[in-house]
Amino acid sequence: MNKKQPIAFISHAGEDKASFVLPFAKKLLEHGVDIWVDKWEMLPGDSLIDKIFEEGIKNASAFIIVLSKNSIQKRWVREELNAGLIKKISGKCKVIPVVIDDCEIPEALQSIVWEKIKDINNYEEELNRIVAAIHGISQKPSIGISPKYAQLTINALPGLSQIDVLVLKASCDNSIKKGDPYVGTSSILKTLEENGISQAQTYESLEILDEEHFIEASRELGSSGINFFKITTYGFENFGHLFINEFDGLVNQTLIAIVNNGLSTNDELSKHFDVPKTLVDYILDILASRNFIEIVKSLGGDVSILDVSASGRRAARGI
Repeated sequence: MNKKQPIAFISHAGEDKASFVLPFAKKLLEHGVDIWVDKWEMLPGDSLIDKIFEEGIKNASAFIIVLSKNSIQKRWVREELNAGLIKKISGKCKVIPVVIDDCEIPEALQSIVWEKIKDINNYEEELNRIVAAIHGISQKPSIGISPKYAQLTINALPGLSQIDVLVLKASCDNSIKKGDPYVGTSSILKTLEENGISQAQTYESLEILDEEHFIEASRELGSSGINFFKITTYGFENFGHLFINEFDGLVNQTLIAIVNNGLSTNDELSKHFDVPKTLVDYILDILASRNFIEIVKSLGGDVSILDVSASGRRAARGI
């Protein structure tokens, strides 16, 4: 069902009819607004009061008053305005003041936003706002889709924003996938951009992650940003708590496997749990940071467990 076209009553001074009111009314008609103007609606013998107040203003959903040095002096215009304001108060009509010269705005209209026509021969922008007001259409641009990172439910870490956490996640995921604790910034930019995070935001987050000791940055001479960095044990442990299922259980089970099963290398543990060797390396670093084990790393990437501390054996027995 088509929406009923709005009807606008135009109150004005006769002196402004030819120069502005009639051309203005025709433009409104072209934009889907039915117009009530005395010249078009009244015929010889019609009652002024009946036609204007009982037909024009009564049926109007918008009351447009054209304000000029001519109209503000007209008693008849003031009477029409009074009727329009009463209808506005009842919620049945929208009053739209249109100012076409440097006239004094009536006190009754001071609290209503008016539209100023700077050039009565060129006012397309002003006309569009008036049409939008009559039709009840907001000219505010429509809201876009939130970036992907804003749609994700992610618990924040102390000192980090949601974007910082996602940069940390992308970095740790990349490290596990490539089997290297060192990450090149260029290798995570595409993943982050797909989640709506710009390169500038990524570089800023890396600075924050470095300051908060989630990563250790390596800066190239002459470079303004972090292009290369290492995931810290602290950083990966926080990542694991947020993004790896049963992460604490895996850490505990690794310690048990070392104590009870005598597994002594990252390769053995990786095969035992069927997880990437890089993930095992980070878990061994976490256990070493807790003084549960002592490890040694070779240049080839092998990690060996040299010893299990008394606190490590006690922790394994207590799990």
